[in-house]
Amino acid sequence: MDLPDPQQLIAQIKDARARTLTLIRGLDDRQLMGPRLPVVNPLRWEIGHAAYFHEYWVLRHHFGEAPARPDVDRLFDSISIAHDSRWDLPLPTLDDTLAYMDDVQRRVCTHLEQGGAAPRRDYLVQYAVFHEDMHTEAFTYTRQTLAYPPPEIGRPRDRAWTAGGLAGDAEIPGGLFQLGASPDGAFAFDNEKWAHPMEVAPFRIARAAVSNAEFAAFVEDGGYRRREYWDEDGWRWREATGLEHPVYWRPGSDGWERRRFDRWEPLPPDAAVIHVSWYEARAWCRWAGRRLPTELEWEVAAAGEPAANGTQLAPVKRRYPWGEAAPDPSRANLDGGALDTLDVGALPAGDSAFGCRQMLGNAWEWTDTVFAPYPGFTPDMYQDYSQPLFGQTRVLRGGAWATRSRLIRNTWRNYYGPERNDVFAGFRTCAADR
Repeated sequence: MDLPDPQQLIAQIKDARARTLTLIRGLDDRQLMGPRLPVVNPLRWEIGHAAYFHEYWVLRHHFGEAPARPDVDRLFDSISIAHDSRWDLPLPTLDDTLAYMDDVQRRVCTHLEQGGAAPRRDYLVQYAVFHEDMHTEAFTYTRQTLAYPPPEIGRPRDRAWTAGGLAGDAEIPGGLFQLGASPDGAFAFDNEKWAHPMEVAPFRIARAAVSNAEFAAFVEDGGYRRREYWDEDGWRWREATGLEHPVYWRPGSDGWERRRFDRWEPLPPDAAVIHVSWYEARAWCRWAGRRLPTELEWEVAAAGEPAANGTQLAPVKRRYPWGEAAPDPSRANLDGGALDTLDVGALPAGDSAFGCRQMLGNAWEWTDTVFAPYPGFTPDMYQDYSQPLFGQTRVLRGGAWATRSRLIRNTWRNYYGPERNDVFAGFRTCAADR
């Protein structure tokens, strides 16, 4: 397996942990526990869990070391500890939790420094880093959900971020496409394995994600009150929530406002809409006469290339929409630096071969696909990563502004329940002509 060398892994470990600590900085004891809600964890528990994953899989599973604390499994094992009980645990103090996290990091890094590459060890370390990266995105949306101040991860705003809209569809030819990750040695999670041939019909997909202004037109047309735009489950969800617009919006004296962390601001019209559920995305599509892409269509638009004749797909596949080069800020809004979605017309250097923009970064994009295993699926060592959610969630693709760039690629599959509007999710659409 093609993995970073030990020094690169050490750098990743330290970077992931620095992001974790930054995301809890400035929060008091009350905020670190927070209210008991179904969509968030108490942050004081969750940071300990992130370190526990490193301890369990690297120090204990690989090296056979004893638990760092006699009670650590009863405190931080997410599989055996029910979500609602995490507020009732006899958690260590913040100082003790940070000391535990530091001890685990020090011991993992010491092992990495004591020799060259070791494929099994390095795979487990990479998995643990990526696991912490996923949690730092969750820490970020927790701060949004609970109206905490914005975290100190942003950088100065760039004029290139306010590039306006981007209209039109990309024409995607049909053909045979290898959906999923290739067993070429690069790291992949179990639900990406392995690439398998799928026939896709020609389709048209929006070059950009739906913007705030485009979604506001649906709201202003009474879209949340018109039953014909919602399926049965979606309408029940809308009635239960009482929403008549996206969850963090409100009407202001000069137009729509949105809450970004603890601040109400004018809604940026051309930025990608975010914090909308799958139900809301589907309702907008019905109103607009559009549809959500399948995850096959999404991956074709992101990773495929047209053949020379332009009428079918070429037998090649890109790791990123723009090619093989690693993500950078000129191509994708990742790593949290913008602290927000950008205008949907920003970052043209990140376009796919078909001219689709921001297919990585900015906002996770809902698809119409139910999360399910690929043919021949077998779970990885962390058996509860994917399979408990098969059949219960919808696939999202592409990453969001808070997603770490080392984590994301065209084949990466995310999955949430269709009701989730707390996560950094938006959508792009396809023409409804088939």
